[in-house]
Amino acid sequence: MASDTTPKDQIPKQYWNPYVAGVALGTVLFLAFLLSGSGLGASGGIARVVVQVLKVVAPTVVDRNSYFAPMGGGLANPLNNHIVWMVLGVLLGGFVSGLVSGRSRVEVCRGPRVRPAQRLVLAFIGGAFMGWGAAMARGCTSGQALSGGAVLSLGSWVFMMMIFAAGYALAYPFRRIWL
Repeated sequence: MASDTTPKDQIPKQYWNPYVAGVALGTVLFLAFLLSGSGLGASGGIARVVVQVLKVVAPTVVDRNSYFAPMGGGLANPLNNHIVWMVLGVLLGGFVSGLVSGRSRVEVCRGPRVRPAQRLVLAFIGGAFMGWGAAMARGCTSGQALSGGAVLSLGSWVFMMMIFAAGYALAYPFRRIWL
């Protein structure tokens, strides 16, 4: 909460109404299908950036790896794909949104019993598990749940139910770390 001495331009704006945000997200998803022929997702774009870095550092690894080769083997440019630019747009759009709403700052969100370094390590481990899971599930939560769910893919619905189940199963034991 802002005090009377907080400058008006530093008071964060209210979040969007969740119903308006949901309709906006649905509209963006519809436009993605309409304009690009595919839905939203991030893990494929991140994988392509990793392949590009590998092509610079160890190009033979890309050519010999059955996962990386279709994205960037030989003369193929892994960055020549709409999903890479969509991920870049999401990062840039999120940053601009944070600046406009007054919510852009460097911080480590954590519970009172968690040190910043511990929080960063836990976030890295959790992100690694999510990245590995996205590769195993052939898509991240946005690609699987939003795009796959929108076209009524059974696998995407099962994926999303498992995300919620895992979240509920882990919430209680990890609550003591956070609170």
